[in-house]
Amino acid sequence: MKGAPDAVDAAPAVDPDYPVEPVPPHARKSLFSLTVVLVGFALFTPTMLAGAQVGAAFRFTPLLGVLLLGSAVLGAYVGVIGWIGAKTNLTTVMMSRYAFGTRGAKLPSLLLGGTQIGWYGVSVATLALLTAQAFGWQDETVIRLLMVAGGLIMGITAYFGYRGMYLLSLISVPLLIALAAWVAIRALAVSGSLAGLNAIAPSSTMTVTAAVTIIVGTFASGGTQAPNWTRFARTPMAGFWSCVAAFFAGQLLMLCCGAIGALAFGEGDFVLVLYQMGLVVWGLVFLVANIWTTNDSTAYNVGVAGAEIFNTRSKKPWVVAGVVIGTALAVTGIYDHLISYLSWLGILIPPLGGVIIGEFLARWRSGLPALSGVPAFRWDNLAGYVLACVVAWVSNSTGWFVPPVIGVLVASVATFGYQRLADLLLPGPQAAQGRRESTDSADT
Repeated sequence: MKGAPDAVDAAPAVDPDYPVEPVPPHARKSLFSLTVVLVGFALFTPTMLAGAQVGAAFRFTPLLGVLLLGSAVLGAYVGVIGWIGAKTNLTTVMMSRYAFGTRGAKLPSLLLGGTQIGWYGVSVATLALLTAQAFGWQDETVIRLLMVAGGLIMGITAYFGYRGMYLLSLISVPLLIALAAWVAIRALAVSGSLAGLNAIAPSSTMTVTAAVTIIVGTFASGGTQAPNWTRFARTPMAGFWSCVAAFFAGQLLMLCCGAIGALAFGEGDFVLVLYQMGLVVWGLVFLVANIWTTNDSTAYNVGVAGAEIFNTRSKKPWVVAGVVIGTALAVTGIYDHLISYLSWLGILIPPLGGVIIGEFLARWRSGLPALSGVPAFRWDNLAGYVLACVVAWVSNSTGWFVPPVIGVLVASVATFGYQRLADLLLPGPQAAQGRRESTDSADT
C-alpha cells in the first residue's frame, strides 16, 4: 500500500490504535472524543509548577499577558501540526519517516519517546511527593515505594490504548476544571480582589522570552505528538480545534491557576493550596486524576514511538518499557531538574514539528509520497532541523525573541524553501518523487 510502512513485523491482529498505519475511516473519533482526551492530557500539575515559576516574576496584569502569549504560541503550533496529523491519519513519528527518511526518523522517535519517558518520571515523582506530604510521610523508602506503585498503576490505561484514555478523561476532566475554577475563586477571595493580586510585588526576575520558553516547554514534546490523537479525527479541522481547546485553553487555565496560587497563597501548586485549606481528600482526588490523565497519554506516546523504532504493529511492549524506565527515573530524582528540562524541550522539540510543517506545505498538501521512494536519510531536512536547534539555542542563550517560536519558524522556512528550490533547480526524479501521491492519504 502506498503511503504506508513498507513492512512491519507479523502480528496475529492489528493493534486497534494503528501505531504504524493510517487510521482507517471506521476507527475515527468525534470532535468531542478527541477534545476530552487531549484536554485530559493538557491539564497537568507540573504545568502549574511552571506557572508558579513565571508568576513569581511578574505583577498580575502583565503576567496575564505573558501567560496568554505563551499559550497562544503553543496552541497555534500544536493546532497546525494536529491538523496535519488529521489530514494524513498518521502519528508524528510515522510522518517523520517521510520528513527525515525511513532511518532518519529514528532521531525524532528517540527524542519524542525519550522526552515522554522523562515526563512520565516527573509526573510519577510529583504524585508520590505530594501524596507523602499530604499524609506527613517523610521516609524516603515510603516515597520511593509510592513512586513505584503510582508509575505502574498509571500505565494501565495507556496499555489499553485510546479507549482507556477516553474513559479516564471523561471522568476526570470535568472534575479538574471545576476544582481549578473553584481554587482560583478562593485565591481571589484571599487576596481581596484583582487589585490585591496586582499589588503583590514579584519575588524573582525573568525575561518575557524566558517565560514564554518555559510555558511552551511544558508541552513542546507532548504537543508535537498531538497527531498521535488527531489522526483519529474525521476531518482535519476537528483535529485543529481539539488541539486549540487543549493546548491553548487548557494550558492557559492550568498556568493561570498555578500563577494565581503562587501570588495569593505563596504556593505554586494548588494541590498544596487545597491541603492548606484542610481539603486533603479533595487534593488527593485532584492530584491522582490530574496526573493520571496526562501520564497515560505520555506512556501511550512512548509506545507509539517504540512501535516506529522497532517497526512493530503493537505498541504495548513499548508502553510497558516506557513505564518501567520512567518510574526508575522518578526514583533517581528527575523531579529536581524540571525547569532546566523544560528549557531544553523548548529548544529541541519544536523544530521537529517545524520540519514536518514545512515538508507538508512544500510537498504533502495533496497527499503523501510513496514511502518506498523515500530514502533512508533525508539529509536536507535533518540539516534544517539541526540549523533550527542551533538558532533556537542561540536565541535562548542571548535572550533574543522566543526560542520555541524561532525553532519552529527556522525549521519550517528552511524545509519549505529548500524543497521549493530543489524542485526548481533539480526538475526530474527528485521533484517527481515529491509529487508522487498516495491514493490512501489523498482519500483522507
